[in-house]
Amino acid sequence: MEHLTFSTLDPAFNLALEEVLLQTLPVGHPGYFLLWQNGPSVIVGRHQCTADEVNADFIRRENLPVVRRITGGGAVYHDTGNLNFSFIEHANGREKVDFRRYLEPVCAALADLGVQAEISGRNDVEVGGRKISGSGQMLRRGKVLHHGTLLIDVNFERLVEALNVDPEKMRSKGVASVRSRVGNISEFWRPGSDIAALTEALLHHCAHQPGTATETVMAEAEKLADEKYRQWNWNYGAMPNFTERKRQRFDWGTVELRLDVKDGHIAACKILGDFFCNAGEGIQDLEQSLVGIAREPAQLEQALEQAHMARYFSGCDPVVMTRFFAQP
Repeated sequence: MEHLTFSTLDPAFNLALEEVLLQTLPVGHPGYFLLWQNGPSVIVGRHQCTADEVNADFIRRENLPVVRRITGGGAVYHDTGNLNFSFIEHANGREKVDFRRYLEPVCAALADLGVQAEISGRNDVEVGGRKISGSGQMLRRGKVLHHGTLLIDVNFERLVEALNVDPEKMRSKGVASVRSRVGNISEFWRPGSDIAALTEALLHHCAHQPGTATETVMAEAEKLADEKYRQWNWNYGAMPNFTERKRQRFDWGTVELRLDVKDGHIAACKILGDFFCNAGEGIQDLEQSLVGIAREPAQLEQALEQAHMARYFSGCDPVVMTRFFAQP
């Protein structure tokens, strides 16, 4: 892989640059490994309702940017105590998200600094049961974007204030608070280590040679940042009215279904959560396919049987998911 590093702390531009590099990755290219940082900000997952995930009063008071990314997973707080990484490459036939492929070299880099990290759950890296990194991933048109954040010296008080953390998620982890669940890498690395040493280790394990981003790519990223990542419609978006709402946490993520049912038929559908989607065009295809269907369990179940649920919810049992969607 070729490695790229950037000095900008603008989350809208950084996320736009990732998307442009993904879209324009040439055939036969070995892929990119990116290292980058954001200023204080909140980054929400592709399928989340932003208003539910952030503390609006704190966001307003601190004037924090809130930006939606194109991968699934949960909302995260960023500041310069985070070091973010991205892998962008061709999928070469892979059709499901594969976190281990990208997290193993990250763990190897951490080991160089004396941090005994291990992959935990679907997309976390932990040390001694405390989370030091979370990741998101997507497959789109034969290409993969995997990105994550390494908590080096994050201000946890601001993290807790910025986010509305799901208490059900904390209970599932068997811990009472965010602070007891997460940790900074600086608490675990060898004395004398610093972010420069971590950067060097990551480049050694995750990339083979330096790369460059052309002026055209940078200009396209700035344009996309303006047209998408700095826009309210993308970062928040209007939620349709709904008459039915159901939510369930599974081993692989949380799913919330919101339906607007009129005259017995689904008029609008919104699927939210911190899940990861294997479908190239995302969850919107499934949402649209349910509009117009009668809100009767038998008819809805019949429609869902054709949907190949595992494409939309990585790690799910399709029978269980069909039942969750179809039953009132």
